[in-house]
Amino acid sequence: GALPALLGAALLWAGAGALVNLKYSVEEEQRAGTVIANVAKDARDAGFVLDPRQPAAFRVVSNSAPHLVDISPGSGLLVTKQKIDRDLLCRQSPKCVISLEVMSSSMEICVIKLEIKDLNDNAPSFPTDQIELEISETASPGTRVPLESAYDPDSGSFGVQSYEITPNDLFGLETKTRGDGSRFAELVVEKSLDRETQSHYSYVITALDGGDPPNFGTVELSIRIIDSNDNNPLFEEPAYTVSVPENAPPGTPVIRLNASDPDEGTNGQVLYSFHSYVSERARELFQIDPQSGLITVSGAIDYEEGHVYELDVQAKDLGPNSIPAHCKVTISVQDANDNPPLINLLSVNSELVEVSENAPLGYVIALVRVSDRDSGANGRVQCKLLGNVPFRLQEYESFSTILVDGRLDREQRDQYNLTIQARDNGIPSLQATKSFTVKITDENDNHPHFSKPYYQVIVQENNTPGAYLLSVSARDPDLGLNGSVSYQIVPSQVRDMPVFTYVSINPNSGDIYALRSFNHEQTKAFEFKVLAKDGGNPSLQSNATVRVIVLDVNDNTPVITAPPLVNGTAEVYIPRNAGVGYLVTVVKADDYDEGENGRLSYEMVEGDRGFFEIDQVNGEIRTTRAFGENAKTAYELIVVAHDHGKTSLSASALILIYLSPALDAQESIGSVNLSLIFIIALGSIAAILFVTMIFVAVKCKRDNKEIRTYNCRIAEYSYGHQKKSSKKKKISKNDIRLVPRDVEETDKMNVVSCSSLTSSLNYFDYHQQTLPLGCRRSESTFLNVESQNSRNAGSNHIYHHTFTGQSPQQPDLIINGMPLPE
Repeated sequence: GALPALLGAALLWAGAGALVNLKYSVEEEQRAGTVIANVAKDARDAGFVLDPRQPAAFRVVSNSAPHLVDISPGSGLLVTKQKIDRDLLCRQSPKCVISLEVMSSSMEICVIKLEIKDLNDNAPSFPTDQIELEISETASPGTRVPLESAYDPDSGSFGVQSYEITPNDLFGLETKTRGDGSRFAELVVEKSLDRETQSHYSYVITALDGGDPPNFGTVELSIRIIDSNDNNPLFEEPAYTVSVPENAPPGTPVIRLNASDPDEGTNGQVLYSFHSYVSERARELFQIDPQSGLITVSGAIDYEEGHVYELDVQAKDLGPNSIPAHCKVTISVQDANDNPPLINLLSVNSELVEVSENAPLGYVIALVRVSDRDSGANGRVQCKLLGNVPFRLQEYESFSTILVDGRLDREQRDQYNLTIQARDNGIPSLQATKSFTVKITDENDNHPHFSKPYYQVIVQENNTPGAYLLSVSARDPDLGLNGSVSYQIVPSQVRDMPVFTYVSINPNSGDIYALRSFNHEQTKAFEFKVLAKDGGNPSLQSNATVRVIVLDVNDNTPVITAPPLVNGTAEVYIPRNAGVGYLVTVVKADDYDEGENGRLSYEMVEGDRGFFEIDQVNGEIRTTRAFGENAKTAYELIVVAHDHGKTSLSASALILIYLSPALDAQESIGSVNLSLIFIIALGSIAAILFVTMIFVAVKCKRDNKEIRTYNCRIAEYSYGHQKKSSKKKKISKNDIRLVPRDVEETDKMNVVSCSSLTSSLNYFDYHQQTLPLGCRRSESTFLNVESQNSRNAGSNHIYHHTFTGQSPQQPDLIINGMPLPE
């Protein structure tokens, strides 16, 4: 491969990064894969800022010969893709250059010029195998006749350089150069000719190029000597130079030639024509009048196609043995501003460019090349970007870049229509425009946004589990997954329970549902947060607060708490001599509901309402008249407590009022105090009974002769509603028997007093209690007294008096058919 030479580098800094010009050269005919240069290294040496730990990652944005050379993106090497034939690529142009524009991953731009060096790989050749000339014998020494030129595809010094004639006797050759640099030969008559001596000569013309050693081509020259008139046509000048403007219309005169011949008649009549060597294209653009010698325009002259045309004109008289005269006409084409600028967008898609909305300032979105085929001021172009857009155009020597020059936001505007305007400096000026679309691609740069930060829903208690509560909604203006929103509830606690046991949310729609039936008396309101996340990577999120307010429903029935009720009945004692307005008792009730649902009123609905009245608000029952000696001893009232809900709920109680002659108004302490006295009395009885059982158990243990353990079983006994015997029956040994302990008996012994006690102030009803097998006296003794429940009318109060013993292994007493001692 050829060793490329780094010819030069120039560093220019712009908003997009650095600009470096690199020049290399390579000889033609190199095989495919030949490494020409290390562009990454040379660019770094020239000032590029490249990360040495990463490959250069060059991207070719423009290549004038992509089929011949390319740059490896990873290594940054400039290599050939196939064998380069300079003769086909640039023909005989003095300079053969391939240009590339390359951009690195750090947005730096490198302009590469690669010159293809010519090799002497072609030999000169003539268009025909033989050249035939006719020369009059009267041709004097020094007469010149142009010969047909040889052609060599090589350029410069490797093209045709000289001509030789063999043998060199009567004729010689002189090599001359045309305006375009090509060489041609003129046959020079060196000695006088005599047709009668010799009428035909044969020579070999050899064309040589400038190689070392030179290549050559030959052609046979055949010269026939003829007779001619005495005088030949003669041009005033051997060469003429004229100019013509491009786009001159057909018929425009260029020059009128004049060749004089002093002979008379046909020997002096001159005809003009183009020499056979004039190119076909020149014949299409110009024509010559054979009679007058006027050259005129015959085709469309374009300065950009050709600047100079050379016409070889010959003038020949009509006499015998005429020797033509030759002259050269050089026509220069004058440039006109007839070509508008040409704008070429160097992008993958010339109509659409995509750029991320997060692109930083100075980010290059496209390269633009502007050209004008005109020359001079007509070809100097200035370009600009039209409109108020967040982009700007940065001009360089051979191209321009379009850069991001403002903040891009796809959610505000997702595309821009950019127009590039190019204007040359000709008079009048010509301009061109190029429009293309810049599409802004989406990035996940927006959080989901709730329609409001705080949601509130009101729901009545006792709702159905699974009922719909409300919907939350969050919007994300991003596209695709970046804008898709899903919902979830943030973990939290409600009354020491996870919020997930109260509510659930549909992750797609944001619908929120109740998972349980709410109770206003337990939870009046609760809050939780809902999280909205988009599908971006990484995802963005936001949250909103949801407050659920549980409204009260009239779902709690009032409960009469005073006076204490037994089976819905309360007994009250008042002195017989109580006067008008005497406070009999106060009826109190509770309702767990709130507001009107929990506001209570009291009234008497049945009974002896003529003797009493009740305050609807505080429930006080007072007498409305005095009781005489003949008044009855007992009165009944049915009292109702009801709330003020839309569907009112109520509770009722039967109040039995007894007149007591033994108490006066000052000594009466009310039914509540009497009940307390009787409860204390019963507790004392239970304590005495428990002490008695401990004594019997200790005695049983002493008399136990067995290894096995025995239980004490107390038989069920009931008095019914009979009066209690005033005498206590003593327990004898015959009333006690020992039985084995059942292995499945319980650990507790319930001692229940089943007697019924009636007093003059109040009465208590003691129910029978069946004692379970295996009851151990060492655990507990329970005394059950039926009383008014504090929350439900008609239920029982159970007063537990617990005593613990220390004799788990003693045999238990069994007392058969005997009432427990009091």
